[in-house]
Amino acid sequence: MPEQGSWRPTDKPQEGAWSPQESGVHQICYLLAQVQKPGSDQGQILQQLDQCKSYPDFNNYLAFIFAQGDSLPIEVRQSAGLLLKNNLKAQYAATTEEFRKYIKVALLHAIRSPSKPLRHVVGTNVAVIVGVGGLPTWPELLMSFVQCLESSDPNALEGALDALYKICEDAPVQLESEVATEAGTAQRASKMLVPRLLALFSSPYEDAKCLAVSIMNLLAGGAPSAVVEHMDTYLAGLFALAHDPSTEVRKPVCTGLVQLLHLQPERLGPHMQSIIEYMLDSTQCGDEGVALESCEFWSAFCEASVAQPDRLNPEILRPFLGRLVPVLLKNMVYDEYDEEVAAAEAAEEAAIAGRTLEDKDAEIKPFLPKNASRGEGGDDEDDDGEEVNRWNLRKCSAAGLDVLSTVFGDELLPIVLPIVEQKLREEDWRARESAILALGAISEGCANGLLSHLTEMVAIMLPMLLDARPLVRSISCWALSRYSYWIVQASVELNSQGKQQFDTVVAGLLTRVRDANKHVQEAACSALATLEEAAGRELLESSRITAILKTLAAALQMYGRKNLRILYDAISTLCDAIGGALAEPSLLQILMPPLQEKWASLPDTDRELQPLFECFTSLATALGPAYEPYAQATFDRCMRILTMQLQASGGGASIANGQHPPIEPEKEFVICSLDLISGLAESLGPAMEALVGRSNLRVILIQCCQDLSADVRQSAFALAGDLAKVAAAHLAPSSADLLALGVANLQPAMLRAESMSACNNACWSLGEMAVKLKPEELSPLAAAIVERLVPILQNMNSMPRSIVENSAITLGRVAWVCPGQIAPHLAHFVGPWCSALRSIRDDVEKEHAFLGLCALLRANPEAALTSWVQLCEAMASWRMMQDEGLRNELTLLLQAFKANLGGQWEHYWGVLEAPVREKLSIMYGL
Repeated sequence: MPEQGSWRPTDKPQEGAWSPQESGVHQICYLLAQVQKPGSDQGQILQQLDQCKSYPDFNNYLAFIFAQGDSLPIEVRQSAGLLLKNNLKAQYAATTEEFRKYIKVALLHAIRSPSKPLRHVVGTNVAVIVGVGGLPTWPELLMSFVQCLESSDPNALEGALDALYKICEDAPVQLESEVATEAGTAQRASKMLVPRLLALFSSPYEDAKCLAVSIMNLLAGGAPSAVVEHMDTYLAGLFALAHDPSTEVRKPVCTGLVQLLHLQPERLGPHMQSIIEYMLDSTQCGDEGVALESCEFWSAFCEASVAQPDRLNPEILRPFLGRLVPVLLKNMVYDEYDEEVAAAEAAEEAAIAGRTLEDKDAEIKPFLPKNASRGEGGDDEDDDGEEVNRWNLRKCSAAGLDVLSTVFGDELLPIVLPIVEQKLREEDWRARESAILALGAISEGCANGLLSHLTEMVAIMLPMLLDARPLVRSISCWALSRYSYWIVQASVELNSQGKQQFDTVVAGLLTRVRDANKHVQEAACSALATLEEAAGRELLESSRITAILKTLAAALQMYGRKNLRILYDAISTLCDAIGGALAEPSLLQILMPPLQEKWASLPDTDRELQPLFECFTSLATALGPAYEPYAQATFDRCMRILTMQLQASGGGASIANGQHPPIEPEKEFVICSLDLISGLAESLGPAMEALVGRSNLRVILIQCCQDLSADVRQSAFALAGDLAKVAAAHLAPSSADLLALGVANLQPAMLRAESMSACNNACWSLGEMAVKLKPEELSPLAAAIVERLVPILQNMNSMPRSIVENSAITLGRVAWVCPGQIAPHLAHFVGPWCSALRSIRDDVEKEHAFLGLCALLRANPEAALTSWVQLCEAMASWRMMQDEGLRNELTLLLQAFKANLGGQWEHYWGVLEAPVREKLSIMYGL
């Protein structure tokens, strides 16, 4: 680093009024250089750099140093560029136009840098600005791209392509934008760029070809209309590069062809035989990158052929199965130098030596709470919670075999089984491991053919649980779990042999749950959770449940941080599987002491408390009233953590006014605490009132319902609804505020994918609160609630099923309490409302919705005639109606319609389909 005061910029940007002061430049350069030095106090230096953010032109200095500091070390300039990127993400929208202009000019200057690392940082900054501000606000960027893509300077070419790739990776639709050109006209960005990208498919530069193909792939997937008029050229370009000598070029070629299977399979149809041959050859390529990308083809082909059989015939692949399946099985063998093998063997050596390998922070993924979903359709999203390890050719080949088996079924067995039998006899453990992997992969697709061999297969896998190699033990646990359903069914339906087999499998997995190797523990615990889910209350037979609980209790004492999360999930799954049976005192005495010991050992700030909270949520829900001895301590800790987190954030931030908190709370702590209190409400029922009565929970709840995080609001509204059911008196003083917040979360601007679950729970909670309020309490917001719900119902085809059904229920509940305000408007929404009511499952929520419908029909029966068919179909949708009063009301309403319509009744009755007429006649005596 030059002495302070010695560095001068080589040139200055030609545009923009701002210019740097040398003292500021030297100060920032000095700090950036110090960060790089070993032994420096990085925390203090980073704090000083963070303080520089208070200067409005700090980002200009960073841009200046990054773009103009040709005599500075690359590391200093790179640090300036990366810090600039982080700042722009948070501050670009609030940056003045003068400063924006300066930064843009500096970045365009650096896009041609001879340094590849600096060009990559330019691309990252450019993508951030385009992502926040949009491409049309930066027309100079588009013209610079055009010039660089036509340039003979490889640095300019690669710099532009790198930036374009990053833009397309984050927001490919930006290239659909209309951008002003130098000629004063507006042009669609893709119209100017796509032909130039396609021309680079024949570039002499390998990097340019790779990036051009990758960008076109991103555009084809994310902004297909940008590519459609050039599809023939794009496809011809992929074919031309399929045999490029560079494996780096062939990788994105394979990616593009795989993607086209989903997008436009008919385009590949005439060439499919050749493409299959090419992919089959590439799947065996010595370069793992090419082999991996081409191996994705087989899963993609099967999925596309199932989804669109009219556009892609699966029969095309059948003649190749005899050659393809052995290739996949060969690729499923662990590589000699695989990182997973090395890690598992190292753990085995440590276990034999009596040592414990501590989990590294890098091995533990950030914890993501499951979040509470409420009401109808609340299980739209399914998260199996499994950790996603590094994707590689072995796993991709196993996935390909799995999907192939679902399409071709038992046809694969004559190809797979002889190879598996041969590998099982080999001395090399890797071969035996891959054979078990194959048996697990085909478990679902080839189930019919395999079930007659279930006993033999289990007999093959059980001894593998005792293998000397940890990864053989691991894969055997996984493979057995893949047959869980049939193992359980054999226990239920067959003789004592089936029950004995089930018990042997349970015992084998429990042994491995207590394995000393943490990699085996992980597989065994996950397998046990899968078996628990399949077995349900079958686990209660004989001594199974006692053995399981003792093993889980022992594992709580021996597992490291990473596997404890999987163990908590296995306990949660067990709670879901056997429910209230876990309340048996002898069973609780096994499980609760070690769980409480874990609970007590973790401070309120330890992130490992979060998955434990989720486990206790499942436990409370399963135990019901039996959880009461632990309820006060649980509630107090949740309240303590919520209070601490919300105080750190300055008391919560309002979504209405957009204020950001001075310190961000750890939302995962907030979510897990809210969800655990919800679990308490579900388990304790009305006894919850006594627990929350002396607390300030409703104040905290209001803060959380206006949090900027949609995940926090999702859990907060779930708790609001749960408390309305069992502790309405506690919420009463805040009911107006909570109703208003629920309405605010149903604004059209909020109904987007990232916040939809929060909107869904807000909608559900409004209904739960409505039925506990008096008409005069609900009346001030009744109309506003309905105004938010009706557009959701009118646009049900573009909305998730859960929020449509919850909207129908909540509308009915509000109408039940305040029919007078809503009845005059019934004609505007009765049709879509009844269409939504048809698909709701029969329960008390549906009964409430229909009671509201009845109230409105009594007040305004004429409105229903405009949507007569939908109304009658909704009334006929019931399979089992528990509320006889509701049945009587619906009967009286239909009879009133018949009497009042007189001679027109036959017409209205005749427009209904025969099954509907038959159902109405049976149910309501018409």
